Amino acid sequence: MSAPAALSKLEESIVRKLRWRILPFVMLLYFVSYLDRVNVGFAAFTMNKALGLTPAMFGFGSGIFFAGYFLFEVPSNLILYRVGARRWIARVLISWGLVSAACAFVVGPRSFYALRFLLGAAEAGFFPGIVYYLSLWFPARHRAVAIAAFMTAAPLSIALGSPISGALMELPRIAGLDNWQWLFIFEALPAVVLGFVTLKALASTPEEARWLKPEERAWLKAELQAEYAELGARSGHGSEAWRALFNPRVLALAVVYGGTSAGMYAVGFWAPLLLGQLGFSPLTVGWLNALPGIAAIAVMIVWARHSDLTLERTWHVVLPCLTGCVGFLWGGATHAAVAVVLALALMYIGVNASKPTMWPMPNLFLSGAGAAAGIAWINSVGNLGGFFGPFAVGWLKQRSGSYGAGLDAVAAMIAVSAGVMLVLSRQVERRPGKAQVEEKDPA
Repeated sequence: MSAPAALSKLEESIVRKLRWRILPFVMLLYFVSYLDRVNVGFAAFTMNKALGLTPAMFGFGSGIFFAGYFLFEVPSNLILYRVGARRWIARVLISWGLVSAACAFVVGPRSFYALRFLLGAAEAGFFPGIVYYLSLWFPARHRAVAIAAFMTAAPLSIALGSPISGALMELPRIAGLDNWQWLFIFEALPAVVLGFVTLKALASTPEEARWLKPEERAWLKAELQAEYAELGARSGHGSEAWRALFNPRVLALAVVYGGTSAGMYAVGFWAPLLLGQLGFSPLTVGWLNALPGIAAIAVMIVWARHSDLTLERTWHVVLPCLTGCVGFLWGGATHAAVAVVLALALMYIGVNASKPTMWPMPNLFLSGAGAAAGIAWINSVGNLGGFFGPFAVGWLKQRSGSYGAGLDAVAAMIAVSAGVMLVLSRQVERRPGKAQVEEKDPA
């Protein structure tokens, strides 16, 4: 495939500003979001015994987060579309921070399940809201790199957050609270603070961006409107929210995302315990778990950049999925410390690198409210994999006594993602050099 035409100086200047003004802040928000989702894996070192949680109970409670996420995600994203990103994302941050802190005071399995469900409901709409938000700023040929940069916050939270979480789990009992309780409280506070910062720092649309020159705002507006006009010509109902939910391509992408989410959260929730069974302390586990996250960050950016340069998406999703499969199969078959860390690196690389190259695809056939609803629906349905993956690992661990069967099951889920992506490629992919007007959406 040929690369896109060289960028003009004006376009280079605008994209550079967008990357520096928008991406670091939304990355920080996602860093905190992901940390609040998966820090339960470190809390489990002492929380599970304190609450009487079996492996199956822990897997269920970790994953039930996504039930709340599923139920409230599309409504949340449609509200964001109506009221604007700044106010709604601030609301999401503050509410999930408060619920995450409340997780410190669960007293048993039922309250653990309830708070994890509420955490998912509170956070619903954040991730697809940001993906939709980036589509309002970045032209299509820059979108995969922008989404990849945003999504590096997930492995970055593993790389930086794991040592912090491990250190917090070394704390003695303070003021009547155990180390796992302080972990939830300390790591929830940034979300509340950043919620109020968002109200001041985030511009909802390019028209509000005073840091862009008038000619830059005009160029960006014209460029994005041209993309929307082309999209409208190719898909007559792409902007209708409810019809987007039943678009076969949206549902297929949700399946693709489901397998990668199963892998992402299975490794996110269970990696600390997988390493802990080798006899390492929580602090050592934190440092060891950071290494795969660092590897994933480097690969994500390079891989997404290559996808944008070639405008190829399918194989940029499939190949990481296959890499993740190898990692899960290897991780389930080995008990050597070095091999486990290397297997975790393949898991993190596979499930993280496959996601940013998939997210530009909905904007090839959806726009406006349809894009907001479709992106949320893909994330909502797909994130149910975030329930099934961790639960499968815990349930099979309890039945078999080892992690192998659960990790193999997650590998199978990711393999399904790769297969569906290959089948879907002809309907979703837009290839350079072909006519820009595709067949009208048959859905």
